[in-house]
Amino acid sequence: MWRKRAIAWLCICLLMFSVLLGRLVQLQLVSTEAFTNRQINLLEASVSQRSQEMVLDTGRGNFLYKNGSPITHKSLPVLILFPFLKKMDWDSKKISEIIGVSEYSLRHAVENSKDPFAFGDPKPFVLTELQMDEINNLKIPGVFAVEKKYHLTENPAEHLIGITGENASLLRKRYPNKELSSSTMIGLTGMEKSFDEFLLPDGKSKLVYHVDATGGPLFGINVKYVEPANPFYPVNIKTTIDSDLQSLAEELADRYGIKKGGIVLLDIQSNSVAAMVSRPSINRKDPFNESSGGAVNVMMKQQIMGSVFKTVVAAAAIDYDLAKPARTFDCSKKINGEPDLQFQYGMLDFNDSFARSCNNTFATLAKELKEIDPNILEEYADKLSLTGPVGWKGDIYHFSDFKQLQEEDKGRIFLSENEKKDLNFVGLTGIGQHEVRATPLAVANMMATIARGGKKEMVRVASKIEYKNRTSLLEFNKQSLEGETISPYTAMKLQKLLREVVINENGTGRWFQTLPYEVAGKSGTGETGRMEDGHPLYNKWFAGYFPYANPKYALVTVNLGVTSDSGGVNGLFADLVKGIYDYDHNQKIKE
Repeated sequence: MWRKRAIAWLCICLLMFSVLLGRLVQLQLVSTEAFTNRQINLLEASVSQRSQEMVLDTGRGNFLYKNGSPITHKSLPVLILFPFLKKMDWDSKKISEIIGVSEYSLRHAVENSKDPFAFGDPKPFVLTELQMDEINNLKIPGVFAVEKKYHLTENPAEHLIGITGENASLLRKRYPNKELSSSTMIGLTGMEKSFDEFLLPDGKSKLVYHVDATGGPLFGINVKYVEPANPFYPVNIKTTIDSDLQSLAEELADRYGIKKGGIVLLDIQSNSVAAMVSRPSINRKDPFNESSGGAVNVMMKQQIMGSVFKTVVAAAAIDYDLAKPARTFDCSKKINGEPDLQFQYGMLDFNDSFARSCNNTFATLAKELKEIDPNILEEYADKLSLTGPVGWKGDIYHFSDFKQLQEEDKGRIFLSENEKKDLNFVGLTGIGQHEVRATPLAVANMMATIARGGKKEMVRVASKIEYKNRTSLLEFNKQSLEGETISPYTAMKLQKLLREVVINENGTGRWFQTLPYEVAGKSGTGETGRMEDGHPLYNKWFAGYFPYANPKYALVTVNLGVTSDSGGVNGLFADLVKGIYDYDHNQKIKE
């Protein structure tokens, strides 16, 4: 009996030993870089246990304004102190004299540190160039004056630029053939996501020292500086955003209390985004919470646009000779023929109908166009680049069909073929209701297309990618959008109509007559079909371009989901035009 028990225990011990041996093989040989379902990199963890480091630059690429200044980060000259200083005698008095702080504050900060730190963090003490030289000339081990890159938690154009984060499963899915640390930051939204493969780090810049079990120096007190071997990385994405105009747009969006909506400003000549603001702001603690919607750039999501769509109907009506000068429309009636008790405009010609945004005129024209060809409205929306996408795309480097704006929605006019043939649906479509949708970015591009005489182009948000030394890696040149365009004659007629909206004494844009730049544009009030406290909610728009005689900017302001007696965008649009005029005037003075 005892012999059987001994054999049984021996088998159990061998089994346990085999399990432990198998586990050891898994740890040492098999799953060293992806241990457990959490994909833990054991090699990295082992190194981190034996060393402490101060990361000066994560190595991820950067975004720059049009003028080359940084958007997403700032590099600050700071004082780096290592925790092993608490175990040695160092000249804290001399350092305190150089930077003008008390010796106690320096020693107290070191005594309470477990890792290397920048003195003063989270608001680091910023050094002068002279102070940096004096500190480094002392050559005190564990005391360094260096530039450290700080990524900004809040930056302008935050939705357009996007956010980054650690996501090991998404990293593996996106880059299955790249050897990347599981803690590598990747782009989750916006341009950070679109340009992610260019922005991936080639390595960190850091100060490193090895430690024993107590945290003391393992190999003396030498600190090693580590930086990426490739001097050309990280790259810089040079955006088309103007820092001054972006600041102006951000400030005015907040001043006017835009809770959901925003601003798109295009430079017409280069057809690039000079400024873009989206609200609500990103909730950095919980950016993907659907209730807040803060991570969504609503300027690139399809929205109900209301009467702005009448611009498309007008273009088709002009080409099909339905807008004769002598023809009038009953603008005291609704689109169903019943008396309009709210708007009694009387009989208006085509020009006045557009200026006053008469619904019956454009519902009638849409129905007539449908009888000619049910596809006309969709065709003209495409000719005016309204249904998108309009963001820059093309073949670059080793990328085919690269898109600068991956998250941009398409617009739409109808949902089904049957709707194109239903007179009621067509009438509603003619005034920008029912299923008509477009992004504010596409609306701005429509205005730019008209201002250019009908030439439609892709919208750029980046002009080039630069190496670390600011030499060019590749450029995003201007490109035309594919498809048919409106004729120069039709564009000229639309330009006059959009200007009539402002100069007509009853026009919906008459508030802009006294602006320093002559404005042409179109208002819109889209019915959302939603209610709040018993009140219907609307999307309020004004889209236009200026100066009228020599177009330079296309501008869209939109406030989404507001009541009829609140949330107007005329004041916002007007103040933006004034601010841009002042900006241009100051630029000329500098020149």
